Amino acid sequence: MIIIDYKDKRPIFEQVTERMKRLICSGALEPESKLPSVRALAVDLSINPNTISRSYHELENEGYIYTVKGIGCFVAAEKDIHRLKNIRFRDDLKEIVHNGSSQGFSREEMTALVEEVIKEVYNYDKA
Repeated sequence: MIIIDYKDKRPIFEQVTERMKRLICSGALEPESKLPSVRALAVDLSINPNTISRSYHELENEGYIYTVKGIGCFVAAEKDIHRLKNIRFRDDLKEIVHNGSSQGFSREEMTALVEEVIKEVYNYDKA
């Protein structure tokens, strides 16, 4: 599920955190499902348990997971995950719009490009 890229300049805990977010947002880790223990995941990835603990702490602070004392960590509820995905997508989209604006694209040009990309991604022209 999680692959550590030792050539990546980011710290390992950031890689683990980002990969866990992707697994949660994609549905690969289902809402309310129990996550592996810190020790178990650390052994699986051959990394220090403190790294996993730091990643879990970050995920909990951001609302992707929650902890039940003495039982373990769990993926947040579906409504919470949906809200986080919406925020994340909006932030990504905002960055793209700022980038387009700084390159001189008008609102209308960007809207047309977004529509074009949506058609490509969803294969509307082939249906």
